[in-house]
Amino acid sequence: MPKEKLVILGGGESGVGAAILGAQKGYEIFLSDLGVISDQYHEILRQYGFNYEEKQHTEALILEADLVVKSPGIPEKAPVVAKLLAKNIPVISEIEFAGRFTSAKTICITGSNGKTTTTMLTYELLKRAGLNVGLAGNVGKSFALQVAQENFDYYVIELSSFQLDGMFEFRADIAVLLNITPDHLDRYDYKMQNYVDSKMRIIRNQGPDDWFIYCEDDPVIVEELKKVTVNSIKVPFSINRILNQGGWIENETMKLNVNNKTFEMTIYDLALQGKHNLYNSMVAGLSGNIVNLRKEIIRECLSDFQGVEHRLERFLRVHNIEFVNDSKATNINSVWYALESMQAPVVWIVGGVDKGNDYSELFGLVKEKVKAIVCLGKDNSKIIAAFDGMVKEIVETRSMEEAVRSAYFLATKGDIVLLSPACASFDLFRNYEDRGQQFKEAVRNL
Repeated sequence: MPKEKLVILGGGESGVGAAILGAQKGYEIFLSDLGVISDQYHEILRQYGFNYEEKQHTEALILEADLVVKSPGIPEKAPVVAKLLAKNIPVISEIEFAGRFTSAKTICITGSNGKTTTTMLTYELLKRAGLNVGLAGNVGKSFALQVAQENFDYYVIELSSFQLDGMFEFRADIAVLLNITPDHLDRYDYKMQNYVDSKMRIIRNQGPDDWFIYCEDDPVIVEELKKVTVNSIKVPFSINRILNQGGWIENETMKLNVNNKTFEMTIYDLALQGKHNLYNSMVAGLSGNIVNLRKEIIRECLSDFQGVEHRLERFLRVHNIEFVNDSKATNINSVWYALESMQAPVVWIVGGVDKGNDYSELFGLVKEKVKAIVCLGKDNSKIIAAFDGMVKEIVETRSMEEAVRSAYFLATKGDIVLLSPACASFDLFRNYEDRGQQFKEAVRNL
């Protein structure tokens, strides 16, 4: 009997991981990338002897597939994907594919903001407790690669809306929904409901023994929960109201009550400060409670966790001006949290590829906290129009070095220079990591 043909679109971390797992499970592999495959993945593809191509999609070969695993970066509207769907060839995500070959417990985390910090914190908690745990999704190694090569009992998985779109049978044992604010609307026909529907897929296939941790303070989530049926155990969390089940703040104390276990800790002992981080710490604590971790482990981890690179990373002081790297803030809501947590006058570096941003949500905070704006992007007209007259100075720059130097001259002792772009990075940088590294390099060179 001929082997089933697995076609993989995209030759990055998730695609190459899916190829390795697919080959292990007996599929015939063909991998196709419209762009250039990086050297490290070339090497792996050659090592395994896979058929692959780059800089093109040969439709005749792709349309022979029995199953297609698509990189989350490729939109459904891409011509080759549209043709596959027209032929009723199933197109799934790497997460969906890998999930078919593991019985490990999964803690899956999504939301418009805070995903990476919460994922890393939750993973750290489980690891310190001595559980056999993998880190996957948008962070760590690809889920498929780990299913092929490791034997973990738990996975903590960060999921973007793009990954959720390609999930059909996959089920999260613990699903976490942090928040829903406008993001990636260019991929969702500029319709917020389409994006909301995508995020709500996190609870797809859950049953009565599974858990759903969600933010009770998020109006979009609260509204959506009136419309959908949740089959799992609901665990809300809030910093605005006192709950009797879930997580909340009372008298400056974080309180958790779930799975017949209670936990409390003063918010001043949390390693991650700021309102948004209260949510992140609460969620990690709730997940830890559900998997029955000891209170001492949860307390210790929440009080000394180091944080995530490029996410409100307090990087360096130069002549008593603090430089904060928040390159991962690629949407308005992330920037809102960043500005909200700043305790000194801010020179704000902003700009890049706009994803349909509505800057009006930031007006109050910008008036209150920002003294000058440094635009960093090929087209800054929308930012300039939005904040014109609101701050003393707005300057335009075309490189990170120029942006950092300009911000340094605009700042005075005691100020904060905040890189929090509100936009994607692809106009001038490879990705947000590259943007963050260039920021740190430019600060070091001041």
